[in-house]
Amino acid sequence: MKKTIVVGITGCVGAFKSVQLVSDLVKKDFDVEVIMTQNATQFIAPLQFESLTHHRVMSDTFDRQHSYSTQHISIAQKADLFIVVPATANFIAKAVHGICDDMLTTTFLACDCPKLIAPAMNTKMYTNPVTQDNLRLCEKYGYDIISPVSGHLACGDTGIGKLAALDQLMDAIEEGLVKEKPLNGKKVLINAGPTREKIDPVRFLSNHSSGKMGYSLAKAARNLGAEVTLVSGPTQLKAPRNIDVIHIESAEEMFQEMTKRYKEADMIICAAAVADYTPEHTSNQKIKKQENDLSLTLKKTQDILKYLGEHKTHQVLCGFAMETENEIENGRQKLLSKNCDLLVVNSLNKAGAGFQYDTNIATLLTKDEQINYDIMSKDELAYHILSKLEVLYAARH
Repeated sequence: MKKTIVVGITGCVGAFKSVQLVSDLVKKDFDVEVIMTQNATQFIAPLQFESLTHHRVMSDTFDRQHSYSTQHISIAQKADLFIVVPATANFIAKAVHGICDDMLTTTFLACDCPKLIAPAMNTKMYTNPVTQDNLRLCEKYGYDIISPVSGHLACGDTGIGKLAALDQLMDAIEEGLVKEKPLNGKKVLINAGPTREKIDPVRFLSNHSSGKMGYSLAKAARNLGAEVTLVSGPTQLKAPRNIDVIHIESAEEMFQEMTKRYKEADMIICAAAVADYTPEHTSNQKIKKQENDLSLTLKKTQDILKYLGEHKTHQVLCGFAMETENEIENGRQKLLSKNCDLLVVNSLNKAGAGFQYDTNIATLLTKDEQINYDIMSKDELAYHILSKLEVLYAARH
């Protein structure tokens, strides 16, 4: 059954961004209902949202063109999540003081689903102590605030108050939709992405890892209630909200960060593609092209997964194996040699799996079990991996 998301839109220049957000939500197969204030309809036509959602946009509490029902109550009962984007200072003030003088504020108060507020306004309005007090009240009442960012504003000023980016809005929605929190109270340590092994100030050794699988795991663990620390190599991905992200470059830096933090973790997931070798010597100056061939002497990096397997106590440990041949045999050998509780095996030979893709084809291995999955999104696979780790953790404790 489709989940219903109610999108409230107030009178702000940033309202145009809500068109793309609604479009993205519809593409993800959500049922989207839109409520606009009268001021919002001056910035953007309701017809744009109606064309996307195939629902009438609600604006007038007493609109007699709707079929008979107490509309704000029926929508409130239907909603799985309510997001107001953009939210003006005026709406925020009304929301926290229970003022219901239009369709949006009335429906917002009637909802008991997760509520998200994405402020957008002039910098001085946002930083005004009254607005800041109101935002603190929002958090007290359990509303999730998606903080604005700094940038050039429509009024010509530059400063904080610009609506958060669309990917941050979507990230907050996905987090809010997960109601069950089986990992509440658990600490999850994850690494992700490639490492870069410096040759000289210009060049480095690396690999094709995008970090997508590790970031999907971090977001899924957060959505399930865990306190997440993500140690990330260089990627093009934006840091997810409500996750402690530590950025590193080299395999040595990743080793230091992981071994410094693992004792406090309950679950450890090593999804990063860490370099196995690094240059023995790094040049301080750019190495010039010469007539002769260039040889690099490489030395082994420290094996993060093996170290964690040897030193874990109460933790459950998950590793990854990217293979090009004998996937299961090599994966099972790695599971045992690294003392992992779970190993995720995938192959570069399968279309839709491996580096750079948004999808993956994986096999989960434990000492007693093999679970094969068909192609699915990395976001979906992340939940399967965490579900298995939850079972393994419970069995140990």
